Amino acid sequence: MESDVENQKTVKKFSDKKKDILDFIKYIVIAILIVIPVRMFIAQPFIVSGESMFSTFLDGDYLIIDEISYHLGQPHRGDVVVFKYPLDPTRFFIKRIIGLPNEDITIKDGAITIINKENPDGFVLDEPYLKQDFKDNFDFKTGDKEYFAMGDNRARSSDSRSWGALPEDLIIGRAFVRLLPLNSISYLPGSTK
Repeated sequence: MESDVENQKTVKKFSDKKKDILDFIKYIVIAILIVIPVRMFIAQPFIVSGESMFSTFLDGDYLIIDEISYHLGQPHRGDVVVFKYPLDPTRFFIKRIIGLPNEDITIKDGAITIINKENPDGFVLDEPYLKQDFKDNFDFKTGDKEYFAMGDNRARSSDSRSWGALPEDLIIGRAFVRLLPLNSISYLPGSTK
């Protein structure tokens, strides 16, 4: 009789462990089915490395990148974007969109003038995010599906001035949320709107 009770307890323990293992496996599968599509198509983490976007972003800032907005629309002037570096697509950069497709960009003593279909006489870009003066002189023309991107720390940025246009298909997404450091948590960090 005691042996039957002990056998039933053993069977119940085994059954409980088996149920716990199956529940754990279900939890892992569900987590993978949710996390992988979100990570691949909607949002992904990005850690800022370097000084090219100082003072808007600091080395080590932890961002979440919105990957879906540019599947539904185009980048706008002033957006802070993460993209694959055109000269080495295994590396990722973060910069600000300055010029849109089919525009003439002229930099004279640091002031940026944009000439496009809507503004044939051009307009000078207002850049309230810049904290340092820069005195570059540069001319560039973007083509179809090309952007001109620059870092906010112009003196310490490798950007379209050195490697040319940013092709639209290399843009991963825009800076959506800054999570770290905790005292700088923000929605659409670096936004000019």
